[in-house]
Amino acid sequence: MDKDKGKRVAIVTGAGSGVGQAAALALLADGWQVALAGRRPEPLQEVAQQSGAGARALAVPTDVTDPASVQALFDRVVAQWGRVDLLFNNAGVNAPGVPLDELTIAQWKSVVDTNLNGMFYAIQCAFRVMKAQSPRGGRIINNGSISAHAPRPNSIAYTATKHAVSGLTKTASLDGRRHDIAVGQIDIGNAATEMAMRMAKGVPQANGEIAVEPLMDVAIVGQSVLYMANLPLEANVLHHTVMATKMPFVGRG
Repeated sequence: MDKDKGKRVAIVTGAGSGVGQAAALALLADGWQVALAGRRPEPLQEVAQQSGAGARALAVPTDVTDPASVQALFDRVVAQWGRVDLLFNNAGVNAPGVPLDELTIAQWKSVVDTNLNGMFYAIQCAFRVMKAQSPRGGRIINNGSISAHAPRPNSIAYTATKHAVSGLTKTASLDGRRHDIAVGQIDIGNAATEMAMRMAKGVPQANGEIAVEPLMDVAIVGQSVLYMANLPLEANVLHHTVMATKMPFVGRG
């Protein structure tokens, strides 16, 4: 972004582990001021300490399924740093990999509340801040997934919400134009996080087989987010796919 380094302010949800942690560390290493949001305070503090960024890392315990908690996050950041230049809308959960007729309503709602509703709450708060601040505008990067394009077996809740994220991204991108708000999406395939490590042990394939899938270093995803974040607001990456090169996605498996 075309602002002085050290004055750029980012919010990263789900920052305590995995992709969120990798993105937060990449942004902090590049000089950003980063609010680390997540449900558990301890992992957020660990990421802040690991970064060595001092006061540029702010841990803000947040439940993205609660609109009031999300609003409090943005209020805290604006009070601390005066603006928000970037939202990495990353927090997400999965449901057990069971046949769809066995998925409980509670499990379905849990995934929808986090992956879809929580992402909307954060987009809405970001719009309110970015429209009003001076200089106005900013960037939102939504974490989609390879599952925003193609499902895995027994993944209806996760896949449905990630397809919905693409709708959020496109609509917010359109609505953000007049306010200098750029909205894009990063779709990640098989980054080596706690959620994805099961790939190394073998996961169900579309043909019913169990197969081990390649993984990539999650730090690569952090660098991808940083690239998107540092674009000037006149440019936007609407969809960015970064994946383990040899994972079964393109083609027929």
